[in-house]
Formats: sequence, C-alpha cells, structure tokens
Amino acid sequence: MKPDLQTARERFLASGDEALLPIVDAHHHYFDLQRNPHPWLQRQPRIPFRYGDYGPICRDWLPEDHARAASGHLWLRSVLMEGEWDPADPVGEARWVQALADAQGTPQALAAQAWLDRADLPEVLAAYRQLPIVRSVRHKPRSLPRQDHTPGWSAPGAMRCPRWRDGYAQLEAAGLMFELQAPWWHMAEALELARDFPRTTLIVNHAGLPAERDEASLAAWGRAMAQLADAPNVHVKISGLGVPGQAWTPALQAPVVQGLIERFGVARCLFASNFPVDGLVASFDQIFSSFKVLTRQHTPAERLALFCDNALRLYRLD
Repeated sequence: MKPDLQTARERFLASGDEALLPIVDAHHHYFDLQRNPHPWLQRQPRIPFRYGDYGPICRDWLPEDHARAASGHLWLRSVLMEGEWDPADPVGEARWVQALADAQGTPQALAAQAWLDRADLPEVLAAYRQLPIVRSVRHKPRSLPRQDHTPGWSAPGAMRCPRWRDGYAQLEAAGLMFELQAPWWHMAEALELARDFPRTTLIVNHAGLPAERDEASLAAWGRAMAQLADAPNVHVKISGLGVPGQAWTPALQAPVVQGLIERFGVARCLFASNFPVDGLVASFDQIFSSFKVLTRQHTPAERLALFCDNALRLYRLD
C-alpha cells in the first residue's frame, strides 16, 4: 500500500532515498476511445506528429494503465492534460474527467480544453467554474516553422492576435491558469502575455519543445527561455523531451533539464511524464529515472519541490 502524501514527503526528507521520492505527474493523459471522441487518435489518415508514427498510443489509456507504467516509482498525484477531445464539445472531456475522479480518485486536477478566440469561451469558462477539478486551460496557439518565424509576427489564432488575447484576458476572473504549448522561438510572444497579464499564471508545456539538440539550437533555445524566465508568473514543465531516433538518456536530456532549473529556479520547474504520448520514445521508468539522476546534486527539499511540491502548490492539490 502506498503511503499518504504527507507521510511520503516526511520519509523522503528524513532519508533522502530517491526510491521514496513522492511524484506528482504534472502532465499526462487518459483516453477512453470506446466512449470518447479524440479525432486525432481515432481517424485515418493520422496527422503529422513530432514523434512520427503514433499508432501505438491510439488505444485506451486509463488509471490502471498509468499505474502499471509508473509502478517502479512512488506516483501519488496527477495533473491530467486535455487530450484533444473533439473541439465541438470542449466541456465534454472535463465532465468525463470529473466523473472519473469522483469514482476513482484520480486525477486530482485537470488542464481543460478551451479555445480563446471562439465566441463560446465565456460559456466554457462558466462551465469550468462548476467543475472543481479544472485548474487551468490549454489552447495551442498558431505557430510557424522555425525558418519562417520573424520578430513581430502575428496572425489569427496566434498569441498576438487581438481576439486570442481578449480570450486570454478572461482567465484571471475565471481563476484559471494557462498552459502554453508552443515552440521556443515563439517565447517572445509568451513573454508579452506574461507581462501584460501578470496575475495569470502561465505554464510552459514540454520545456518549450527543444527538439533540435545541436549546439547552436540549444543555445538559441536557452536564450529564449532565459528571457521568458524574467517573468515571475511563468513556470515550466520539464516533459515531452523525446528526440526521435535518439535513446532517452540522462546525457541527452541534461542540457534541457539542468538549463531550465538554472534559468527558472527550483521553485518554478515541474517534472512530468507526458504519458502515454512519450511512451513512444521512452518508458515511464526511463523518464523519471533520468530526472532523478539529473537532480542528485540538489538537496532533498529541492528535489521534493521539483518532483512533488511545486505541482501540489501550483495546482492546489494538497
């Protein structure tokens, strides 16, 4: 039997034994494809995807599946990320997740789907205020390939789009955080959002998507993330770090993991699995064992913050 959260925290702090380190998985998904509409997982042909063929994850992924994948680690809490449910019914997924949590006790928080530039946003946000599990929303803004991006770029659906920003402005009154999934060369736009709406917490998903790991690309990614770190209302999820064709190892991930902790500090970084999606490139154990290896220079209290306490505080899980 797993210990309760407080006992787990105390045991780890007393021992420093990383086998006892409690984990809040701050970003993963559940899918029930027999009941629920996820077009990207259910339709043919499949969409282009950064990890290539994602056929192996086009199946149900439910609490028992996640528990089995995480069984080598002390996984105690979850933040579920919206799974690109049919956008015609953005609230449907949140209602399903609330019912799942009520019945099974997991997840403990949800980042729900919302479309900031749609006319139904006020109704969607009002519905989320009635669902206690919703803590944040995600809308992937329009982006460009790196070679096409220019400073000052804007377009409908992008972070500088006035209609999109009008929707973003409604999040503060709704008491919701924003989950940003965009490549790092768009982080200047994210910084504008963070500064213009300082009372809205912005959480960067997947480390800003540093897919290219050559020296020049990592340096450019690092500069972009360092500028964004100047905004105190920005946090970053260290997740989604797979590189197709390269083995997931601590050495591969060290520049990203350690670079983010150096730039944002221990208090604004969170570890997450992005399962089952990142199961295409690594096992849950490979991901979290690498994170543990890469944080051994930190104190037990700092490691507890990165793996557990930051997510507890940010998503109000305690």
